[in-house]
Amino acid sequence: MPHLSEDAVLDALRKVKDPDLHMDVVSLGFIRNLAIQGDRVSFTVELTTPACPAKGLLERQARDEVMKIAGVGDVQVRMTARVRAAVPPGGETPQVKNTIAVSSGKGGVGKSTVAANLAVALCEAGATVGLLDADIYGPNIPQMMGARGQPGMFQNRIIPVASHGVRLISLAFFLKEGEAAVLRGPMLSSTIKQFLFDVDWGELDYLVIDLPPGTGDAQLTLSQVIPLTGAVMVTTPQEVSLLDVRKGIAMFRHLNVPVLGVVENMSYYVCPHGERVNIFGEGGGQRIAGEFGIPLLGQIPLDPEIRQGGDEGFPVLVRSPESPQAQAFRTLGGAVAARISTLVLSALPLIRIS
Repeated sequence: MPHLSEDAVLDALRKVKDPDLHMDVVSLGFIRNLAIQGDRVSFTVELTTPACPAKGLLERQARDEVMKIAGVGDVQVRMTARVRAAVPPGGETPQVKNTIAVSSGKGGVGKSTVAANLAVALCEAGATVGLLDADIYGPNIPQMMGARGQPGMFQNRIIPVASHGVRLISLAFFLKEGEAAVLRGPMLSSTIKQFLFDVDWGELDYLVIDLPPGTGDAQLTLSQVIPLTGAVMVTTPQEVSLLDVRKGIAMFRHLNVPVLGVVENMSYYVCPHGERVNIFGEGGGQRIAGEFGIPLLGQIPLDPEIRQGGDEGFPVLVRSPESPQAQAFRTLGGAVAARISTLVLSALPLIRIS
């Protein structure tokens, strides 16, 4: 029987490339715990996110390539993930690896719906996720997430409310029903800072931040006090929405915040008899993505299931997990996680077992 060597296994695995990072899994430092016992080879593929959309493909390719080596009788592949920080953690938030701002140029495009379902999608994939409702004047996240109760306090820190596996904080928790948030700019900024630094988020892979529409105090405050990993821009297909998204992208670039990509919400509607109707026009998200050289991260349909899920506090991923609408948000979660992973290309050393 031919002698199996670690070098031969690693050479085979160099043929397996991550389709998003465009590098092989060995150079990326994904291969861990490589061991050879007789004709049996085992190793771990440690991805940069549990929401990796290519997880199944990489597992199959890694197993197939190693099985091609002469003398290999069995291959055991273990898939794990460890989310890495795209930027150094800032100040008092060292346990939050990545911060994702969900923004829109104008209201009414479903930004909070996208933020809530993105957070649930990342959590469903196995990541530890927080959701900060920074839309101070319209704090709807607790309603959309079905969050009950009040945040707690421990050692002078706010304990977030958990719902559907996601840790939440929102001004809505501290307002009486029907009460408006009447805050000037400095008070708004102070509230956002408190939600960032006075909340005991614990260890988070991703903190999704639902921003108010526009290019105002909330966006400036966030970009100045923490290192944002990136921004996700939400638009609908029609031109009037794209005009405002352009301004939002320009603002984030001026503030040196990476724009991860565009989400086209309410992209289309599928009638009960199966016809696809582009109620708000067609191709707007792709046009804006091409114009700025950023990805179109996903196209989310206009559908009563999504609206009803938000009204009832059960995001569509929870309410109808097998639906095409839920799959659209899973695709979005994978695309966002993949984009963040491209920012952390520094390879980890191979850990071998002698």
